[in-house]
Amino acid sequence: MSKYAVINTELGWVGIGGSERGLIFLTLPKPSSEEVLSEIEILIPDKAHEDYLAFGDLPQRLQRYFKGERVTFPDRLDLSNATAFQRTVWSLTRAIPYGETRSYAWVAQQIGRPQALRAVGGALARNRFHIIVPCHRVIAASGSLGGFGGGLKLKKLLLDLEAKQIS
Repeated sequence: MSKYAVINTELGWVGIGGSERGLIFLTLPKPSSEEVLSEIEILIPDKAHEDYLAFGDLPQRLQRYFKGERVTFPDRLDLSNATAFQRTVWSLTRAIPYGETRSYAWVAQQIGRPQALRAVGGALARNRFHIIVPCHRVIAASGSLGGFGGGLKLKKLLLDLEAKQIS
């Protein structure tokens, strides 16, 4: 049975969902808990129940992260609905060091598919593990931010938040 939790952070309300196999999603911050609950209903269409304790200390780590603290996320992910390509892209993206960025071209090169820039962008656009799979750390080769599901303002805010911790 799927579980979820809704937590309040410095940047807004965040939803966490999981199964017996691991996390199935982590939403980006939203202005209200109602918006997060609406997104959870879409992400977990079957019966799910709220269980804050099922996620260990992840809720507290997320709160600390959004306050600007340096936090690690070694959490187990349930990738059963991901394609092999998505898994590869997300695994590499997850390894991008805190406070650093890489380009879509770099990701494509690292996975041995240097022409697959759009496919890399598509895999990152389908990332349901925001922050844990830090797709906000992937930018355009020109140095521009590229795209981001939460909008470019939030992407810049996350990058700035992390940059403060490494300087």
